Amino acid sequence: MLKALFLTMLTLALVKSQDTEETITYTDKIITISEYPAVETRSPLILAAMCKQCTDGYEWDPVRQQCKDIDECDIVPDACKGGMKCVNHYGGYLCLPKTAQIIVNNEQPQQETQPAEGTSGATTGVVAASSMATSGVLPGGGFVASAAAVAGPEMQTGRNNFVIRRNPADPQRIPSNPSHRIQCAAGYEQSEHNVCQDIDECTAGTHNCRADQVCINLRGSFACQCPPGYQKRGEQCVDIDECTIPPYCHQRCVNTPGSFYCQCSPGFQLAANNYTCVDIDECRTSSYLCQYQCVNEPGKFSCMCPQGYQVVRSRTCQDINECETTNECREDEMCWNYHGGFRCYPRNPCQDPYILTPENRCVCPVSNAMCRELPQSIVYKYMSIRSDRSVPSDIFQIQATTIYANTINTFRIKSGNENGEFYLRQTSPVSAMLVLVKSLSGPREHIVDLEMLTVSSIGTFRTSSVLRLTIIVGPFSF
Repeated sequence: MLKALFLTMLTLALVKSQDTEETITYTDKIITISEYPAVETRSPLILAAMCKQCTDGYEWDPVRQQCKDIDECDIVPDACKGGMKCVNHYGGYLCLPKTAQIIVNNEQPQQETQPAEGTSGATTGVVAASSMATSGVLPGGGFVASAAAVAGPEMQTGRNNFVIRRNPADPQRIPSNPSHRIQCAAGYEQSEHNVCQDIDECTAGTHNCRADQVCINLRGSFACQCPPGYQKRGEQCVDIDECTIPPYCHQRCVNTPGSFYCQCSPGFQLAANNYTCVDIDECRTSSYLCQYQCVNEPGKFSCMCPQGYQVVRSRTCQDINECETTNECREDEMCWNYHGGFRCYPRNPCQDPYILTPENRCVCPVSNAMCRELPQSIVYKYMSIRSDRSVPSDIFQIQATTIYANTINTFRIKSGNENGEFYLRQTSPVSAMLVLVKSLSGPREHIVDLEMLTVSSIGTFRTSSVLRLTIIVGPFSF
């Protein structure tokens, strides 16, 4: 009768244990272990029959009058081989690698339960488990799982991905105890999930770094370092003078607290690497730096002028008057300066039958029969204009030097205007203005004859005079 009752209780215990399954996951294998429920209260007769008849892995506790687990790791010499560590388990023990880790998903501790008399994990194919979450050599299974023993609701994570899940609905588990503490190593603290996590002393302000130091958080500790650009000298962090450690900068180095920067000499600028100095090509920055030509030089620029000109005010080109300095004109020649050069012209330009008068006029004598069809006088004049002068532009005025009574003067361009570059506008009865109507490019020379025709009002007198104007167009617009 007692044996039947005991088997019935064992069956109930096993059925109940299957309702409180928890899963231990390790690598690619899943091991299901069930907890033994606490022995229900029975009659004294039943308890007497169970007395001193605990299942394997348990022994009778005469004080508590119930079976208790045997700590095989404590009593079995060298329980695990090959560097494995022994972890006690209800009804047995587990052998785990010393590097194994556990993840416990349940945060609620479990009441200690005792197996019923005569039950055996080896014979039923299950292993009793409680709040001590472990895995190892399963009785009869031969499977070795890697884990680290964690008591109660503790959790550890690692690359072994060992997971234990508990059923929070298990009626034999008690609510989580906020006062339950776990032991964490120095530099770690218990989290709200009962996990040992690193203490960030730098953020918490619990470090002892100096004001001139930087706190660096480490796992379980912290370190005090000098900030970048500083070095430790004694107990202090002092600035590193990078400018004394060449070649930081190409030209000039400026030290700053904790850093430095490079400068370049005038006319240079920092390259993209903030170290090298390159020639600033000022000539490319603007086309108005020089009137003629800009020459880039190391650290600066200079202006050049073409031959016949000189640089004034560093950037402007001014014509050199060779007739006042040096020229190659002969004694019987006169030097005429124009923009960008000079020319030599005969001092006596008169050609037969004209003769030179003291007024530098070429006059054809009336007594000479050849002069009847020729202008009475020719005056030679010279002028210079710049190339590409804007138009229309008044460039030369012609005026009668002798005025006769009862005469009428008219003006015209007698020759030298075949392309229509000029126009002669009469401005008074005795004067006219030569107007440039087409832009001229040099170097070039134009000879234009301007004629003034004088006629008597009664028709008894007629004469003409010519002004032979030599226009020299310079090669540039300055």
